[in-house]
Amino acid sequence: MINKLLLFIFLFTSLLVNAQEPPMADGMRAEGKIYVVIAVMATVFVCVAAYLIVIDRKVKKLEEEIKNKKS
Repeated sequence: MINKLLLFIFLFTSLLVNAQEPPMADGMRAEGKIYVVIAVMATVFVCVAAYLIVIDRKVKKLEEEIKNKKS
C-alpha cells in the first residue's frame, strides 16, 4: 500500500515539474557565455577526478606498507 502511494506521489510530482529551460539559458547561449560555464564545470570535474585518483594511489601505497609490516 505504501509503495503504491509513494509511486503515485512521485509520478504526480513529476507531472507538476516543468522541465523547461530557464530563460537565463537562452540569454547565456546567445551571448556565448554558456560555453564558459561548461568549460568551468568540466575543469572542476577533471580536477576533482585527478585529486581522487592521486588520493587513491596514496591510500593503496599505505595499505601495502601496513600489509608488509604485519607479515
